[in-house]
Amino acid sequence: MITGIRMVVALLATIAIVSGVVAAALALTGGGARTGSPEPSMRVVSAQPLRWSPGACVRRSGDRYDLTGCDSGQSEVVAVAADPPGLGQCPDDTDDVVRIGDARTACVRDFRAPHAGVPGGGGGVLRAGDCVALDGRERPCSRPGWYGRAIAVTREAAGCPAATLDTLTADGVICLGGGGRVLERGMCVSRPARDVVTRSAITRVACSSGRAWAQVRSFEAAPARCPKGADHYLESRGAYRPVTCLRLRSK
Repeated sequence: MITGIRMVVALLATIAIVSGVVAAALALTGGGARTGSPEPSMRVVSAQPLRWSPGACVRRSGDRYDLTGCDSGQSEVVAVAADPPGLGQCPDDTDDVVRIGDARTACVRDFRAPHAGVPGGGGGVLRAGDCVALDGRERPCSRPGWYGRAIAVTREAAGCPAATLDTLTADGVICLGGGGRVLERGMCVSRPARDVVTRSAITRVACSSGRAWAQVRSFEAAPARCPKGADHYLESRGAYRPVTCLRLRSK
């Protein structure tokens, strides 16, 4: 009987030892429950290609614009338009228009002032208040070399406002008001070499000058519409209201 009890005690001791060894092995090999923060997973992000599209950022170097990340960009593409842009294709606050190929242009606005696209600034979309040279290209009003100041830009000359004194043709019709070298009513001019002359070639002079040949009375579509008191006219074929009605100061 005593022998049987001893055998049971020995068997229980053996089982306890084996269980302890197994538990220790599991702890060493990580077989038990893990504690602490899980290892972070790695995610691969592919760089998106830069494209000429609204929201893209560009950087300027001289007259060249290049796409770049927006963390180093100087300007933003606000629209993509035809080359040249049609009326209304670029927003009014566009500072510059960039040719990007495939008969397309990008309408660009700078992140910081000064903005060339403000009226008279010399850049961006041509609109009322901008100054233009004879070739229809915009020029800063603060610099010399421009011919007239736009009061409207329309598709046809018939759409110009009543205050229009002259027009230029570019991508549409540029309706010009006073300012620059545009002739105005009341101005005096020197005598041209002939009576058919481009209006931009008519030379303005001070009315007190000995060169003052005639004074501008009005601009009309035909000589018969010249006002009373006009005794001469010059014709600028193809111009807006091509007849310049004059009153001679010296004969």
